[in-house]
Amino acid sequence: MIFGLSLIPIIFLTGMALDFTSAAQKRTRLNAAADAAALAAVTPAMMLQSNSAALTAATNMFNATAANIGAATVNPPTITMTNAGLVRTVTVSYTATSTNTFPNVFSFVTKTSHTTWPLSGSATATSYSAPNINFYLLLDNSPSMDIAATTAGITTMVNNTSAQGGCAFACHETNPSSENPPLGNPIVNGQEEDNYALANSLGVVTRIENMATATSALMTTAADTEQANDATYQMAIYTFNYNGLTTVYAPSNLPSANLTAAGTAASTIDVLEVYSNNYLTKTNENEDTDTNFETAMTAVNNLMPNPGTGSSTSTPQEVLFIVSDGVDDEVNSSNCSQPLTGTRCQQPFNTSMCTTVKNRGIMIAVLYTEYLPLTTNSWYNEWIAPFQSTLSANMQSCASPGLYFEITTDGDITAAMQTLFQLAIATARLTQ
Repeated sequence: MIFGLSLIPIIFLTGMALDFTSAAQKRTRLNAAADAAALAAVTPAMMLQSNSAALTAATNMFNATAANIGAATVNPPTITMTNAGLVRTVTVSYTATSTNTFPNVFSFVTKTSHTTWPLSGSATATSYSAPNINFYLLLDNSPSMDIAATTAGITTMVNNTSAQGGCAFACHETNPSSENPPLGNPIVNGQEEDNYALANSLGVVTRIENMATATSALMTTAADTEQANDATYQMAIYTFNYNGLTTVYAPSNLPSANLTAAGTAASTIDVLEVYSNNYLTKTNENEDTDTNFETAMTAVNNLMPNPGTGSSTSTPQEVLFIVSDGVDDEVNSSNCSQPLTGTRCQQPFNTSMCTTVKNRGIMIAVLYTEYLPLTTNSWYNEWIAPFQSTLSANMQSCASPGLYFEITTDGDITAAMQTLFQLAIATARLTQ
């Protein structure tokens, strides 16, 4: 009798357990369907599509996955989608019912009919798409950037220019023999030559040469990275010196997605060629005022449009990429804060235009190639040494947060430019 009476609660509990277990299994499978649907809307390929396309993909994925679950009813999912810049967030919610095998068990216990068990759940997925970016490279090719690239190279140049007082710079002159008084230019192959020819004959690699190689290599890295990120990176390359910008590569004065052509053009970058010491041309005695940063910044600022979100090639983000030793060398103006030599002014770059550019929402990445303290050189000691210690901080103030890098003599410009490029891409994504 006792056993017979105990069968009643055992049957009740067994029926409830079976129906609950069945419902729990179905809910697990529906949760997986919701997960799959949310993820389907934020795959790398789908991040390039519209919200409506992503909504369709999520709906189809949920329906296909939930079709064979065996629940009595699975209602159409509720899918919400929000976009904030390059970030898409998708939430998939569902309701369904699981048919109970022992409905009378519940009716007996609760005095109501329970032929089904209600099910519900949701899943959320968020993803970031890599931004499309236009890069504007602003590369200093003034004579001070044509210093020997290594300590050994500097020593070689100084030892072979004793008549000049020891010069580590490979200045490029079309008519070095015209100087009066003569500056002791070297004799190469029986002829008076400039230090540019001397460096070549001695096998000394200069910073400009390394910068050209590094810029060309960067185009290959950019091509590989954009493919991996499903993004488009376009390049415009300029050098700057005495008169502002010189276009190296910018078809129709616009950034180009042809990174192979950009790399080829970058490999031709060379130092500014002047007529002779103190002369830009035969008739233009400019006292070697060959670096005008402010003019270059104004020009490139006018070229760059306001940045977009980067979500499409028609609305790219904009990044200005600057490589320089940080010393301005231009005709004296009211803004010159350093001692003068005639009408010449040498001082740290005026970074006010950097602020103007950044205020437009354009990021600035700065690679500072240290202006080497040449304490054996009288010109350096008199005119550059007084502000040498401020150059690094001044250049860093031009850069956007986290986008500053500096190298010293013997440093690897190629590695530095690649690192800064990757930082710029990561920052571009995080700011949206």
